[in-house]
Amino acid sequence: MSMFFSEEPVQFQCPVPEETGFTPDELQEILSLLESGGDSVSLSPNSGSEGSSRAVYNDNERRLRRMISNRESARRSRWRKKQYVENLSSQMNRLELENQELKKRLGSALRQWHVVWGENERLRFESVALQARLSNLYRILFTMQAQ
Repeated sequence: MSMFFSEEPVQFQCPVPEETGFTPDELQEILSLLESGGDSVSLSPNSGSEGSSRAVYNDNERRLRRMISNRESARRSRWRKKQYVENLSSQMNRLELENQELKKRLGSALRQWHVVWGENERLRFESVALQARLSNLYRILFTMQAQ
């Protein structure tokens, strides 16, 4: 056991608060717990495994571990939210482009419809005029046959 733990106190340097997400007060509390040594903690080389070799923590250490766990969970949650927002943003950009393309196609279809509608109206008038002319020709033919 002595080859893993030395009797000399370990000095911890305070990390930059912006990098950790902890406030300076929280960092100081963490460092003070770490500097106090793990007097109330019984750690074995397999402290993370099941059974009798489990680590026993006091209230402050449990609170510290929970705080660290919560910070990490919040960091992962912020990352997932960022990914979600980025995906929504990219989907929005794609849909905006698709919407612009559909508007162009609709405008083109409306212009084409207007041209076809105008041609249809012209053909209808021409049809009415041809029917009237044919009717006159039938009358003339009928009059000529009657004489």
